[in-house]
Amino acid sequence: MDWSAFTTVSAGLIIFGVFAIAFIIQLWYYLFFFGRLSFYKKKELPVHTPPASIIICARNEDHNIVDFLPLIFEQNYPDFEVVVVNDCSWDNTGDILNEFAKKHANLKIVTIKENEHHSHGKKVALMMGIKGAANEHLLLTDADCKPTSKDWLKNMMHQFTNETEIVLGYGAYEKQKGFINKIIRFDTYFIALQYLSFSLARRTYMGTGRNLAYKKSLFFKLKGFASHYHIESGDDDLFVNEAATRKNTRVELSADSYTVSRVKQTIKDWIRQKRRHVTTFNQYKNASKFRLILLSSSQYLLFATFIILLIIQFQPIIVLSVFVLRLIVQILIFNKSMKLLSEKDLLVFSPLIELILMVFYPLITILNMFNKTNKWK
Repeated sequence: MDWSAFTTVSAGLIIFGVFAIAFIIQLWYYLFFFGRLSFYKKKELPVHTPPASIIICARNEDHNIVDFLPLIFEQNYPDFEVVVVNDCSWDNTGDILNEFAKKHANLKIVTIKENEHHSHGKKVALMMGIKGAANEHLLLTDADCKPTSKDWLKNMMHQFTNETEIVLGYGAYEKQKGFINKIIRFDTYFIALQYLSFSLARRTYMGTGRNLAYKKSLFFKLKGFASHYHIESGDDDLFVNEAATRKNTRVELSADSYTVSRVKQTIKDWIRQKRRHVTTFNQYKNASKFRLILLSSSQYLLFATFIILLIIQFQPIIVLSVFVLRLIVQILIFNKSMKLLSEKDLLVFSPLIELILMVFYPLITILNMFNKTNKWK
């Protein structure tokens, strides 16, 4: 008996088994979870326009406030206030806000003075804004974000019911020239594909502060950010991870409900932002971590075993066919969901960017092991 050939076949079978299991898991995620977003149809709900408070935290955001705050005040909504927290700004943010206050009676300015003996992150600023808000229904966004329409607030508030306490929206990044822009936007899209799809499956695990609504009473019932105040990031995802249940969260997916943020100017700025964001993962509920780890690990196993099987030439036609099938399903899901989220131009680049991000995220994890990230936004 040729033991070397027998060993090669046995090893091939084991690797193929891992490959097959990874493929099945990937297929399950794309069809059972991500398909919910791709084939989403909005349900008709009773018109609901409760008094609302839009909360924006700003630190040295004078240029963004000039450009985007007018779009906030133009919202087609019967009763709302805009609460802007001027958090220790040393640029013209305060003066510009005071000028806006002369024209808009529904602007409320909360000012936090810099304290040389105490530094704080964005959570303090957001907490001050929420405390200063007059209304129960809150809609959060960032100073560098703009709504895609005058019906942004109306669409987000429309999802609230007596049972609903959290509404998740989509926060995109603006389209610019260059491949780096496409990487940043695809990463944002793919994260949204996950958290919106999981929420549609009643397994909500996060939201983004660029477009997130919840009730003020829920915030205080959970004592704000008390359970994760020691984490620099997490004012959005960790709060939602803690607060969401199977019944109290809805998503809003009409094109008029999105926000668009100014993209980071350099790859270095984006990497710094991503490093802050990934620090929150360990604080997620165990069920949330398990689902995300299973998704990621099955992706890495699929690609790794695919390459190994091709190298050892173990059933190459079957292996290639299975891998292509996964790619076809992925492209179909991406196509529908990208169209829904107004990110259709990313489709042709998605396979390449997926590979880039598979290398990028482990590097981010390694960087965070050796260097701390900066506070605030």
